[in-house]
Amino acid sequence: MLEGIRVVEVGVWVAAPAVGGLLADWGAEVIKIEPPAGDPMRAMFQVSMGSDVPDNPPFDLDNRGKKSVVLDLRGQAGREAALRLLSTVDIFVTNLRPAALERLGLGHEQLLARFPRLIYASVTGYGLEGEDRDRAGYDVGAFWARSGVADLFRLPDQPPLALRGGFGDHVTGIATVAGIMGALFERERSGRGRLVETSLLRTGMYCIGWDLGIQLVYGKLRPTLARTETDNPMVNSYQAGDGTWFWLIGLEGDRHFPVLCKAIDRPDLPLDPRFATPRQRRINRRELIRTLDEIFVSRPRHKWADAFDREEVWWVPVQTPAQAVRDRQALANGAVVELEGGEGGEPAHSVASPVGFRHADEAASAPPPRVYAPVPRLGQHTQEVLRAAGFSDEEIDRLH
Repeated sequence: MLEGIRVVEVGVWVAAPAVGGLLADWGAEVIKIEPPAGDPMRAMFQVSMGSDVPDNPPFDLDNRGKKSVVLDLRGQAGREAALRLLSTVDIFVTNLRPAALERLGLGHEQLLARFPRLIYASVTGYGLEGEDRDRAGYDVGAFWARSGVADLFRLPDQPPLALRGGFGDHVTGIATVAGIMGALFERERSGRGRLVETSLLRTGMYCIGWDLGIQLVYGKLRPTLARTETDNPMVNSYQAGDGTWFWLIGLEGDRHFPVLCKAIDRPDLPLDPRFATPRQRRINRRELIRTLDEIFVSRPRHKWADAFDREEVWWVPVQTPAQAVRDRQALANGAVVELEGGEGGEPAHSVASPVGFRHADEAASAPPPRVYAPVPRLGQHTQEVLRAAGFSDEEIDRLH
């Protein structure tokens, strides 16, 4: 999709590498500039948990198919080399803090003045303006905690939950790629590049935009409700008799409630005045949820699945990660991909990026499986990339 597009990434950890990873998946040539010690995400398990685990699937997801070039940007020679590389590319992606980039001569105003066709993608914790522009973010801080997301996922009498690693980073990565695509399209017409700016804070706020919109208009917001208190019992989680969970997704109460009652062999429930209308079901939600809980624990989930599907009840299983990576529907749509084994190693598997592309004549059947390029070793492509950019062997030697 992006064959012929060249990208330089100066990014660490997750948010900017996720952007470069998506662009690489779509066919762009992504040059990942790393310090001599490497992106710290390469040693995530050691750095975060003190565990000496050799494989690193989180790093693999965001860095497959890239070219790794080692340059020490703290030195003048490394910075000059980076600028020479930037003169050959279409897109620059970074999540270094703004002040650090400016000290390195890699701030957006500096680079766009020098390379007017460049698309400069800035991913920050808190944005490029304001007193906290250089504050440490990470997705658990900016996306999860400060945006309001963590509080909305917290019951009033419970502490905030911990965020699963990379969640906000990957959502922000998708948003950044969308912005880059818009800027590429505009450049085709205007010939000019531009700054594309995203932040973990703004992405988190956008994700709960419904709630924040209500807060802005009405000045208040209902607290998060326990599953036994939810307004619409037809959109709720329930536990089956085998201990597994499922979710009913019957948003249209008058349409979906009678169908559910037929599936669970309780035709009397729609006739009960407490449950006869959406309003009555909301008022008497505790009683209805309690009734449904008692019914659902009487059978294992696969039995309810048969009954639900027979009566066309809208529902979905709550799957474990182990089940999700084996989900036939997900696999049929390419949710898991194969990576080439680097250095003669065995192929590995990873999660696919979330967008697929097909031509009209490919619509009848899925495209053949694609094997993705492996994750680069630190500095694996330094000489190759620099030579292609016009560096002599003597210049490359002086950089190292």
